Amino acid sequence: IVMDFKHPDGHTAAVMLPRCSLLVMTGESRYLWTHGITPRKYDVIQASELRKKVGAITADAGDLTLNRRETRTSFTFRKVRRNPCNCIYPSVCDSQKRQQREVQPAFPHSEVEASRLEQEYVHKVYEEIATHFSSTRHSPWPQIVEFLRSLPKGSIVADVGCGNGKYLGINEDLYMVGCDRSKSLVGICGEKDLEALVCDALSVPVRSGSCDARLSIALIHHLSTAERRLAALRELARLLRPGGTALIYVWAMEQEYKNQKSKYLKEKNGSKGKAEEIDTDTAQRPLCGEMPDSSSPDSPCSDQLLNDWKDEGCGAKPVADSRLPVHTNRTSFHSQDLLVPWHLKSGTKKKGEGVGTVLFPDGSKESKELSPIFHRYYHVFCEGELEALCRSLDCVRVQKSYYDQGNWCVVLEKL
Repeated sequence: IVMDFKHPDGHTAAVMLPRCSLLVMTGESRYLWTHGITPRKYDVIQASELRKKVGAITADAGDLTLNRRETRTSFTFRKVRRNPCNCIYPSVCDSQKRQQREVQPAFPHSEVEASRLEQEYVHKVYEEIATHFSSTRHSPWPQIVEFLRSLPKGSIVADVGCGNGKYLGINEDLYMVGCDRSKSLVGICGEKDLEALVCDALSVPVRSGSCDARLSIALIHHLSTAERRLAALRELARLLRPGGTALIYVWAMEQEYKNQKSKYLKEKNGSKGKAEEIDTDTAQRPLCGEMPDSSSPDSPCSDQLLNDWKDEGCGAKPVADSRLPVHTNRTSFHSQDLLVPWHLKSGTKKKGEGVGTVLFPDGSKESKELSPIFHRYYHVFCEGELEALCRSLDCVRVQKSYYDQGNWCVVLEKL
């Protein structure tokens, strides 16, 4: 008989179950995919594998045949959980859904709410996970390295949102300074003898026009309103001298682009420990803070600008009841504004028990099985959104834009 599996993204798979077979489902197949046996009289199966072994039904038309169903007797065995669940599939986990309903934050509708959301679901989280987070951030991305190595010798470069500083020492011919909202991550930079300071991405303590180049890698997508994202770009432009350039990376809504899946979708917990490290390789910068005075004449609202392309649609669903949905890692996005879980690796040093933790007595079976989950706020960008935001500033021009492994990227020049 054939059992049908369906992924939350809509992908389906048909699996042949021979007579007297045993099917053991674990991990993603057990918890993320739904499964069932569709009522029908015939199954389409592989003729060459008829009654031989368990296997997925392929689309090879030359090897397909109809098989009439007979009497089926099946037994299902499940383990029943007696304690809270902390699995990596929150969007389909009944236990975590109940917890999420109690603590799920609402989408911000004011600057005060936006600042509070970012403080709780960006700044505090990265302080808690800094050590574990840094341990998963080693390899610089090639196109970012290429940008840094293309700069003239002696250029002054600011990496705002530097995280653990993995880009600060790429080109020794540059004078680079990093800054980040997370004191713990800046401390890690210090341990590597890198120049870094704690500051806010919306108010960087660097003189205007003093930088030849700037990096903004996985920074702006942690800002929770269009106005704050625009303010971050304006602050980025302020630091640049005329003719200076900036490289911006943000997480993309489109994790499957031109029929190619991103690295984020491809790495589906293939090895031990990956569950704790789920994230994009660039989504690493906790930043932002207080919004500059909105009465300033150079602080235009970008909502109307962004509505032009939002109305066209990019596959995102509106946030139901203004509550931010919790994303299931390594799956496609269904909302632009969401919470992305970080599973803190067991034994990792952290400052305290924070967002989403479940406590059990030390040494208990549950304490070994469960690890804290921290939810980070993200706004994932649709195609064209980042360019539209950049072009709303009259002091810069877009030199180049491209897609890089699940991220939308722009190179800006200061006019």
